[in-house]
Amino acid sequence: MQAKVAAYITCYQDQESANRCIQAIESQSIQVTDIYIVDNSHKPLLLNNNSQLLLIHHYPNNIGIAAGLVKALKWAIDQKYDFLWTFDQDSIPTKNCLEILLKTYYQLSQKDNYKIGIIAPTASDIKTNNIIEGTVFFKDHFVAIKHNNSVDFYECDSPITSGSLISLTAAQTISPPCAELFIDGIDLDYGLRLRKKGFHNLIVTKAIMHHNFGIPIHVKFINNSHYIQQYSALRYYYICRNHTYLENRFSQGLYHFTSLIRRIKYMLAKIFLIMLYDLEDKQLKIWACFLGTYHGLIGVIGKRW
Repeated sequence: MQAKVAAYITCYQDQESANRCIQAIESQSIQVTDIYIVDNSHKPLLLNNNSQLLLIHHYPNNIGIAAGLVKALKWAIDQKYDFLWTFDQDSIPTKNCLEILLKTYYQLSQKDNYKIGIIAPTASDIKTNNIIEGTVFFKDHFVAIKHNNSVDFYECDSPITSGSLISLTAAQTISPPCAELFIDGIDLDYGLRLRKKGFHNLIVTKAIMHHNFGIPIHVKFINNSHYIQQYSALRYYYICRNHTYLENRFSQGLYHFTSLIRRIKYMLAKIFLIMLYDLEDKQLKIWACFLGTYHGLIGVIGKRW
């Protein structure tokens, strides 16, 4: 079966990364029909449109990842696409990535009543070579599911947004991504809601995507080596706020209380690491963690920072 696939990229202030992502999508062994781009940069990026696939929409006020994804999904559904392949600008799928995802999708779709919402590649961090794991929601929090390279695929609640091939048949059964989340946790919310609707979300081990996850630093603590990610104050705010908001929202009964305890412990751990390893804007980043956690607990979302 010939699938009709469109790609989507969120771009922001990084022309070089955006063009590398575009080139990787254009070079796939199975060609996408269009690449829908939301450019949130202050000034329009100069994007290479060599194959005339790009549909560029510039939002200098920065509508965020979530609102961009809402627009792209609506457009793709209106245009009668079968799938929307979603990307952050700092991702590079290998040449046969889409081909493997589609092949796996149609093979599994032969099973009785096996409905797929999202099928995603194995994402590898460019800087650390670590696998960026999908998540499952367990009682009161999202937890990373251990990558299993010995199987062809495995299920999770939420793969990361970048690289996710979304079935638009599935997408039409739930409400769109929450635009008020702005830039973080969109994948956690959307994937879990598809799961609750009865769809399976998968990570395919042989489909590979390289992803620039953040700014990792290598540290040693009590004789153990770790990579920790450093972020801007803005990003700390949205991470603390959105994860707190979502985990509280999806927790039930007494798990609301245990979720609260977990989020406070997470905030304190982040603050400890900021104090220990961050070299600039320590006070602002600590305030971002406090404010984000507080806003998440009281349900204040939207573009705030």
